[in-house]
Amino acid sequence: MDKGKRTLLLIAAVCIAPVIASYSAYYLLPVTRTTNYGELLSPAPSGEIHGVRPDGTSFSLEAQRGKWVLLVADSGACAEGCQKKLYATRQARKMQGKEQLRVTRVFLALDAAASPPELAAAHPDLVVARVERGAVSWLPAPRGVEGHIFLIDPLGNVILRYDGDPDIKSLNKDLARLLKASRVG
Repeated sequence: MDKGKRTLLLIAAVCIAPVIASYSAYYLLPVTRTTNYGELLSPAPSGEIHGVRPDGTSFSLEAQRGKWVLLVADSGACAEGCQKKLYATRQARKMQGKEQLRVTRVFLALDAAASPPELAAAHPDLVVARVERGAVSWLPAPRGVEGHIFLIDPLGNVILRYDGDPDIKSLNKDLARLLKASRVG
């Protein structure tokens, strides 16, 4: 083979190699990248939750349909972990700007412990209700509902689960992406 043919074959190989490599990577390597921060759950209809608000009126999760719901369930005393979850949901909601009206935050007290008085002052837009612990047993929580924040879509499906101490910016990004893509709620 003369020098000219070798050069031509080398140039062709250099040009074709990246194309072959890209097709191989695309079809043979698994894609595991996701864009959501929260753990995506298989959409399941939320169960019925009925309780009592602090003012004595009745509460129903069904009444929140039509809005995106950030749900926190914990002890009524709302210790430090609970306060972190409520703070994260408040900040993520506020970061939505004018879209924050499409999001509601719900705190379900799972026992008879009295909520601290500063809770209402720090979270004026928070919907608080006392419910039986068994009322939230349908929530998909491997470590118990106290360790998570749940996101429920306007149709009543539980779609995302967050750890008890989430990254607020990432939670905000998930919420902003969903609000932008959704015409419901």
